[in-house]
Amino acid sequence: MKSPLLTYKNVKTRAVLLPLKRPVVSRVGLFKDWPLILIDLETNEGVVGRAYLEPYLAQSIHYIMPAIHDLVAALKDKPVSPVENFHTNRKSLGLVGLQGVSMIAVSGIDMACWDALAKAAHLPLARMLGGSLGSVPAYNSNGLWLTPIDTLEEEAEELITEGNFTSLKLRLGRATLAEDLAAIDAVRRAGGDSVNLMCDFNQGQTLANALQRCHALDDQGLYWFEEPIAYDALDGYSQLTRELQTPVQLGENFYGPRTLQEALTVKAGDYVMPDLMRIGGVTGWLHSAAIAGAYGTPMSTHLYPEVSAHLMRVTETAHWLEWQDWANAILAEPFPIKDGLIMVPDRPGTGINWNEEAVTHYLMEA
Repeated sequence: MKSPLLTYKNVKTRAVLLPLKRPVVSRVGLFKDWPLILIDLETNEGVVGRAYLEPYLAQSIHYIMPAIHDLVAALKDKPVSPVENFHTNRKSLGLVGLQGVSMIAVSGIDMACWDALAKAAHLPLARMLGGSLGSVPAYNSNGLWLTPIDTLEEEAEELITEGNFTSLKLRLGRATLAEDLAAIDAVRRAGGDSVNLMCDFNQGQTLANALQRCHALDDQGLYWFEEPIAYDALDGYSQLTRELQTPVQLGENFYGPRTLQEALTVKAGDYVMPDLMRIGGVTGWLHSAAIAGAYGTPMSTHLYPEVSAHLMRVTETAHWLEWQDWANAILAEPFPIKDGLIMVPDRPGTGINWNEEAVTHYLMEA
């Protein structure tokens, strides 16, 4: 059966504020609730593409959502062609800058476009992109923040049992080295020496502090050091990567594929982990995956486990998926987790559909 040509009709956006089971306590802030922007891209052919954005700051909905509406209005009745639309939308915002809100709005539309096209083709996104369905290795990132050390062992036990995980994310960068070591020990008491600990500093160190702290932790057998310093300090990342035995991870703050390429050119990290909201949605990810593949650099995900799971099935250097259940409350059918693997379901599109009753309950005023 021939797939219909989809054309833009309209876009509907809503914002929800979801309570977090375990509040985010990190160097970038304290978050007890998590905002999501829900996107329903309507086509003239009746297919609706869905996606969501996680903009961190609840007030940011007031400037991100209008940007989405403006971009879709400019495409009204034109074909839904996400690769072409990605470049068209970026060019249209060039005079106000290609990063920040511009890229976030473009990314949200792009993810919804790909969902619509895959639905029209009656295929899961992974299959439409030339891959297959299956599982993706995941680590649990639902906790282990900069919370009291005496709570970490019990929390790690809970996180492991959420999906029989063997890999967890632990946040480091406490006031002293001794406290970081105590946090590592607490988690290992729960998971044993075999548990993989992906350690995130959330950009909380100066380069001088990071050199001292990371060298001191370099014999701890940690899986990676993630973002020890400010995300754009590429010279500093290059120095850390050269000097440390523990692999250095960065990339959640890359705005677009060119930023990823610039980081790899200067050997700013051993691993990369783009965020779909910043890298450019599905299109930006595919461009970035080609670059990472050419460099042979392992590529992990940041947030957005549903769409990311599909993309990892077609990524040459696919590494780890970061799993959070923060959006599950408003999803009709959350993706299953089994034995530390996220399972890509056999559903058309990305598999994202809303639990409308929950959406109504958590709805924010735009």
